[in-house]
Amino acid sequence: MNKSKLSIKTIVAIGIGAAVFMILGRFGSIPSGIPNTNIETAYAYLALMAVIYGPIAGFLIGLIGHGLKDLVFYGMPWFSWVISSAIVGLIIGIMYKRIKVDEGDFSIKQIIIFNITQIVANIIAWFVVAPTLDIVIYAEPANKVYIQGAIGGISNMVTIGILGTLILKTYSKTKIKSGSLRVEE
Repeated sequence: MNKSKLSIKTIVAIGIGAAVFMILGRFGSIPSGIPNTNIETAYAYLALMAVIYGPIAGFLIGLIGHGLKDLVFYGMPWFSWVISSAIVGLIIGIMYKRIKVDEGDFSIKQIIIFNITQIVANIIAWFVVAPTLDIVIYAEPANKVYIQGAIGGISNMVTIGILGTLILKTYSKTKIKSGSLRVEE
């Protein structure tokens, strides 16, 4: 029998995750002072979903959620940034097997792994991919888009580092630690 790569639970999480990302992207963002660049709480949520459901879910939540946010609230997706959000979800999601919050533990070691991963994801997405695609796709001026990318990337690192870590720590406490239950005699 051919087993599907995505469970029904993961597919539902992608749909709900994309909707929540879209809503947080619109109503949970703080202007940074740089045009078209906000401090986004949606990325802490994206990190949570990527760690719980893995790289495919992280990629699709970032892609669909950011695409819908741009479409609904701005009239058209800004594809360079939509793709970059998907990359952040993908890279963080790759580490979901090493960051086992579902097992009730989010130790210092896992927090460090999580934060190194999210910093690398944000550097790749916002310092390289988004501004480069802005230049290639939209013929935007390099000095403008690299500043926007850096501000967006740094703010996402801080948001995920603080809010994402707190959310994952809290989530892990709702799970039963592996091996903690014993049969009473």
